[in-house]
Formats: sequence, structure tokens, C-alpha cells
Amino acid sequence: MLATLSGDVCLLFGLALLLLPLLAVELSRPRDGLLGAVVLLLGLVLVTCSDRLRGAPMLAVLCGGLLVSRLSAEVGQARWQALSEEEKARLRSIDHWLTGVRQLGTAAGGLSEGLGGMAKQLKPAGKSGVSGKKWVRPETAEEVPVTPMSTESPSPEPTASEGED
Repeated sequence: MLATLSGDVCLLFGLALLLLPLLAVELSRPRDGLLGAVVLLLGLVLVTCSDRLRGAPMLAVLCGGLLVSRLSAEVGQARWQALSEEEKARLRSIDHWLTGVRQLGTAAGGLSEGLGGMAKQLKPAGKSGVSGKKWVRPETAEEVPVTPMSTESPSPEPTASEGED
């Protein structure tokens, strides 16, 4: 249970690190995406392998998580102290966060439209590949008029070139 709980916290923290450049540009750094991906991977491992982490390995994961969280808190404080007063005031305002969430929603909508367009290109809409075939139903004996066929085969007529010899 502890591994699953810490894995969920890692997943949330990794997602927050990935979204940091979109929501708070002032606090983000260039390699935050890589760190976010690593934390997401750690969270996935903790959630999916929680049944195997018992005893000493779980203690090691717990201690590692505490060390990473302490380091993250120090880095966050250092980044906050590096901001100017106007940047701090802007991050404290609710309008800044609402604008960031709206921009994130717009970007997600554009991404979904782009993926939808790619899906349409991969599988075009319209008729299937069997457009030229036609279903022919056999006619019943009542509908077809029967014509008697003669058993004699017609004799071939001589052509003009045979009679001139």
C-alpha cells in the first residue's frame, strides 16, 4: 500500500513538472521535462510493482523518496527566491493561473484536432475498397422464360474465300 501511495504521489509530481513550463514559465528550467519524465517513470514502476516491494526494498524506496522530496523543496525555494517581486506578485494572482489553464485547454484542443486529422489521413472516410462489385442474385425458374434449344448445331456457312479456289 505504501508503494502504491508513493507511486501516486510521484505520478502527480511528475505531471506537475511536465506542466510547469506551460503554467508557470518563471519557475521552470530547461531540463524540467526530463526530470518530470523520470519521476513519472518512477511512479509507474511503484504503482505497477507494488506487490514485489516488501521489506528492505520498500524501505530503500521510502528513503529515496524522502531524499528526492527534500531536494525538490530546496530547489523550489531557490527558484522562488530568484524571482523578482513583480514575478512573485504575478504568480500569486488568480488571473495568471486562470490564463495558464485556458491556454493549456486551448493547446490540448489543438492537439486533439491534430490527432483527429492524422487519424483521418491514416483511414480516409468514405466508401470501402469494394465499390465496383455488384451483387447478382440468381433468377428463379418462374421468372426466366425457357426457350427450347435444338440439338442440331448450325452448319458453318462458307465464306467468300473458300468458294474461289
